[in-house]
Amino acid sequence: MATLHYCCANDLYYGQGIEETSRESRLIGGDMNKVIKFKKMGIKERAFRIFFFLLVVVLCLIFLSPFLIMVTTSFKTNADAFSTPVKIFPRKWVFDNYPQAFNKIPYWRYMGNTILITLLSVLGQLFSTPLVSYSISKIKWKGSKIINTLIFSTMMIPVTVTMVPLYRIYAKLGLLNTYIPLILPSLFGSSFYIVIMRQFFYAIPESLLEAATIDGASEWQRYWKIAIPLCKPVLTTVGIYAFLRAWSDYLMPMLFINETKMYTLSLGLQQYMNEYTVDWTLLMAATTIFVLPVVIVFIIFQKNFVQGVTSGGVKG
Repeated sequence: MATLHYCCANDLYYGQGIEETSRESRLIGGDMNKVIKFKKMGIKERAFRIFFFLLVVVLCLIFLSPFLIMVTTSFKTNADAFSTPVKIFPRKWVFDNYPQAFNKIPYWRYMGNTILITLLSVLGQLFSTPLVSYSISKIKWKGSKIINTLIFSTMMIPVTVTMVPLYRIYAKLGLLNTYIPLILPSLFGSSFYIVIMRQFFYAIPESLLEAATIDGASEWQRYWKIAIPLCKPVLTTVGIYAFLRAWSDYLMPMLFINETKMYTLSLGLQQYMNEYTVDWTLLMAATTIFVLPVVIVFIIFQKNFVQGVTSGGVKG
């Protein structure tokens, strides 16, 4: 028995060693292939690749610089933030700006309001958008082309054009100073998200859905058990877009909400700038916490986000 255990352990050890060796060889082989391919390039092609790489690095630094300045300024004193010569990193790191920012405004109340609106808006979009997209792309019914055209046409209407009519409608319904005007539209989908998902559903082969129908699947089963599992990447993309839109929305909350206790973070930060002498270091600290969830969500779902964008842009 001991010999058997030894042999099994030995085989397991060597099996893991072979697997790790093969994995390393694949990685090294892939890198070597890239090196060999780069060496076979001409001088002009090498120079273009190097220039393109440097250009991407410079553009990344340019786009990253506002975020970096915001974060570093949140750890500075006011004197340090406006002193010359300007330095990106603080001369003295100050960590009290964050608790002071929380005490200056009712930050956690505004955060809770923003989370509530964002969560319900994202769930509404993830529920309604696939239903509408699937119905106009995979179900043949009278008027689907007309509805499809109307959805496309609404994308050309600016939001500012609909502000006054929407305000008058919600005012007559007695829904001002509530979150319903901010959440209700998401339950009916957004034209931009519907177009993204529609393109993805077009790429699903009809033969796959027809095979499910032959096996006795209903239209709902085809949608729920076949189409939805296949569109997880594009659902992630829609979810991230909806999250960004609801989390950072300033215009609609400003239009429909007047009570201070119901403010979102974007309204609360703007109110802080208007009512008090602006302490920019505290404002940068509060803004950093405001932006941080967006960065975390994007980092977590980055892979699915890229897959959803690329798959949604290909028509099958």
